[in-house]
Amino acid sequence: MSVCGLTKTKVGLVKIIEIKLYRAQRRRLERLVVQERDAELRQRYRIVLALDKKMSPTMIHGVQGAARSTIYRVARKFLADGEEGLRDRRCERIPVKVTEQYVERLEELVYTSPRTCGWQRSTWTSELLALQLAKETRIRLHRTHVWRLLCGSGMRWGRPRPIPTRAVSSLAKVRRANQLRRFVDGLPPDEVAVYQDEVDVHLNPKIGPCWMPRGEQFEVETPGKNQKRYVFGGLNPRTGHVVWMAAERKNSAVFIEWLMTLRKAYRHYRTIHVILDNYIIHKSKKTFAAVAKMRGIVLHFLKPYSPEYNPIERLWGELHANVTRNHQCKDIDELMAEVAAFLRAATPYPGSKPSLAEAAA
Repeated sequence: MSVCGLTKTKVGLVKIIEIKLYRAQRRRLERLVVQERDAELRQRYRIVLALDKKMSPTMIHGVQGAARSTIYRVARKFLADGEEGLRDRRCERIPVKVTEQYVERLEELVYTSPRTCGWQRSTWTSELLALQLAKETRIRLHRTHVWRLLCGSGMRWGRPRPIPTRAVSSLAKVRRANQLRRFVDGLPPDEVAVYQDEVDVHLNPKIGPCWMPRGEQFEVETPGKNQKRYVFGGLNPRTGHVVWMAAERKNSAVFIEWLMTLRKAYRHYRTIHVILDNYIIHKSKKTFAAVAKMRGIVLHFLKPYSPEYNPIERLWGELHANVTRNHQCKDIDELMAEVAAFLRAATPYPGSKPSLAEAAA
């Protein structure tokens, strides 16, 4: 395509622009006007065709409604670059908002501390992440946009799990858990294994989420003075049977009493293997001395800080979800009665669906 020229003359106060098209150019633009779906690009083609017919910008404005400044701009671009100058090149610009590198850096920052980047806070917020990324990438986003990007990347706003400074490695925990699992699977018929743990029951209810009307917050009454009870339990992984006992204290003497209750419940078995954590009452001298005198009780300890490998922990989680969370019991005896009803409905666990059990009449 070639443009023969662009001339401007003044007739009074009206500027006249002349663009001369070859016959093939004119026919091609006429076809493009019919075929093009972009309304703005279609208007630019019409402007060029109108200028080829020696129409003034004022006349084109009256017929097509295009602003005179638009007409002059289209003429200049057509003169400089031909038909390519009429196309909208905004879609070809480098994106100035969210990029793949922006999202990758956002995910990397989540695993770091703001202090390493020179901030005073110890944890990231969406607003602080937006400021840090604006410094690094010069892409400024609102904190709500950053929040959506975090959620879209599989991130969540939650509480971290506390661990001691010198924690046992995850690999060691898995190896010990797998070793005990294989041991339990290979027990002879006259031996049984149970996973043991204790749970604290507070008269002060645990506050947890529940359904409520939008704009309204339910209230949960709490007693003036908290009272506590302790539940000692053992879960048979084969049958789901739970042997439990409630007590007012949590010490070695009560634990030994629970072992005697366990021995009585499984009196037909030659050996009872108890798998438990490293709580101090499980490894005290008093406990070891009592176990040495008992016949058929063997203790097996998990690696420290590995509750995820003790299946009875999941039962305690359901106990809190069904009984102690947002409860309305007036005294500890009423609460413990509900705990007892839950544990009866939970046997065998899992599979009993205690969350769906009906209340006793």
